[in-house]
Amino acid sequence: MGMAAETQFHVLAVDDSLIDRMLIERLLKTSSFHVTAVDSASKALKFLGLVEDELRTFDTHVVASEIHQDVDVNLIITDYCMPEMTGYDLLRKIKESKSLKDIPVVIMSSENVPSRINRCLEEGAEEFFLKPVQQSDVNKLKPHLLKSRVKEEQDQPINNKRKGMEESHSPDKTRLKCSI
Repeated sequence: MGMAAETQFHVLAVDDSLIDRMLIERLLKTSSFHVTAVDSASKALKFLGLVEDELRTFDTHVVASEIHQDVDVNLIITDYCMPEMTGYDLLRKIKESKSLKDIPVVIMSSENVPSRINRCLEEGAEEFFLKPVQQSDVNKLKPHLLKSRVKEEQDQPINNKRKGMEESHSPDKTRLKCSI
């Protein structure tokens, strides 16, 4: 069970509709994702620590940055049409954030509007799902999650990459072997 906990991906699901939120949460959990569900884009931003960034002064900005590093979200799936802030607005805020821009974002909508779909994809959304979201849609998320995990590992400082390496000595030089 410890192995499953290590490889489990954390998805933040955002939808103002309770029924749609429960559906996406159930589909994600069926696929062994850890899910946090919120009912608005502003609550998603608060969960990610972005709202705090805007309200803090320069001196405490470092503390705000630590907040969203502690929240380990691997993917955000959001409804497009929500009151106050749309899923598109949420997407833009995430992609503008230095610390969150690499988190994959998927938009969902019950309306099939090609210009809306294209705008979201051009702004950085990984996918655009039409509601009701189905298990086949959820199955499309894994490659985006794996790609983001590889990117996270590549972005780590060199010292952290060396954790999985062991030294092997030869008579004339020292070699590092990577244990992957």
